[in-house]
Amino acid sequence: MTWTCRTSSRTVPDQDERRAELAANLGRVRRRIADACAAAGRARDEVTLVAVTKTYPAQDVLHLAGLGVGDVGENRDQEAAPKATQVSAAGVDVRWHFVGQLQRNKCRSVAGYADLVHSVDSVRLAMALGDAAAQRRESPLDVLVQVSIDGDPARGGARQGGPPDTDLDQVAEAVAAAESLRLSGVMTVAPVDWDPGAAFERLAGIAERLRVNYPTATLISAGMSADVESAVEFGATHVRIGSALLGNRPALR
Repeated sequence: MTWTCRTSSRTVPDQDERRAELAANLGRVRRRIADACAAAGRARDEVTLVAVTKTYPAQDVLHLAGLGVGDVGENRDQEAAPKATQVSAAGVDVRWHFVGQLQRNKCRSVAGYADLVHSVDSVRLAMALGDAAAQRRESPLDVLVQVSIDGDPARGGARQGGPPDTDLDQVAEAVAAAESLRLSGVMTVAPVDWDPGAAFERLAGIAERLRVNYPTATLISAGMSADVESAVEFGATHVRIGSALLGNRPALR
C-alpha cells in the first residue's frame, strides 16, 4: 500500500487504495452475513450491518457510505460528535449508532446525533438520556437495553434480579416510560470466557421475554467480527463489525 502522509496517531493511506481495501473487506463481511443467514434459515435483509468506525477518520465513513453502508457505530462521544458533524457537512446521511458505554454527562451530545443508542444499562442513565432527548430531538430516540449475560457487576449491562438501578426489568420500564425514548430491543457483548453461541442464545430468550410486555422491542444487537455467525444463528438483527471491516485498530488512549 502507498502511504501519502503521517499524522500523530497513524499513517494515512492513499484514498483510492483505502476505498479499495474497504470494498474488499466489506465484500467478505457481507458474504459472511449472507452465509450465516442462509445457514440459520433467515432472510438476508433481517440483519443490519453496523460498521464500527471508532479510531478511524470521517473519510472512512464517507467511503463506506459510498459503498452502500448506511449504519455506522461509534463508542466514544468525543470522537463520534465531530465525526458526525464532518460526515453531515459532506452531504452524506448515515444512521448513527452509539454502541459504547455512555456517561450521563454525555447524554445531551449523543441525543443530538445518534439514531440508536445500544448501551442503556441503568435507570439513572435512561432518565438522563430521556431528559436530553426531550431537549434535543423532535422525535423519540431509539434505545436498546444493554444486557449483562453473566451478571458480572464489573462489566456493563443491566442484570436480571440486580440492584434496582441496574435491574433489567427496571431499566426497560424506565426507557419505555420516557416519552422522548423508544424501547427498541436489547444488546449484549458476549463475555470473553463464554461460548458466544451460549451467550447469544441466552440473550434471545431475554429478548423474547421482554417483547411480551414491550412488543416494539424487536431489535437484538449482538455479534462482532469474531462471532457474527453465532449471533445471526440466535436472532441478531444488528451486528457490530469493526476490525473485519476497517482493519486492526490501535489501542484507545
